[in-house]
Formats: sequence, C-alpha cells, structure tokens
Amino acid sequence: MSITAERKAELIKEYAIKEGDTGSADVQIAILSERIANLTEHFKSHGKDNHSRRGLLKMVSQRRSLLDYLKKTEEGRYQDLIKRLGLRR
Repeated sequence: MSITAERKAELIKEYAIKEGDTGSADVQIAILSERIANLTEHFKSHGKDNHSRRGLLKMVSQRRSLLDYLKKTEEGRYQDLIKRLGLRR
C-alpha cells in the first residue's frame, strides 16, 4: 500500500522545482497522488477495509487543500501539475 523509498525519490526528482526540493506543494501532491492510486488498487480486492478507507479520505482531502493553495498562488504551476498527473478530464 505504501510507496517504496526508490519510487518516492523518483517522484521528488521529477516534480522538484529546484535542487534539493522535497517539500514544495508540487512534490507533496505527486507523492499523495501515488499513495492514493496505490490505496485505490488495494480497495479493489479488500472492499471492507474501512480503516484504510479513512486514511484514503484524509489523503484526498489533504491533496485537495494543496491543490487549492497552488491554484490560488500560482495558476500556471497548478495547470501544469494537474496535466502532468492526469487529475482532471
């Protein structure tokens, strides 16, 4: 269900704005999106796992808050990020 350290490092390298960036909104959203995708796959075979479902809902809410912040502060980065992650239609 969780992502490996190697995969997390790949995401950080891919979505970092500058060298050594691990905490920007872009990186946080990318990591949360990966974790959400993993949990979504988990629920296909474990439909009654309500404890993990609560965690999934918290992650979705946190990602939504970060996306709202990014949209409010830097519209261009927001548009680029949702296109790269494939979050919108």
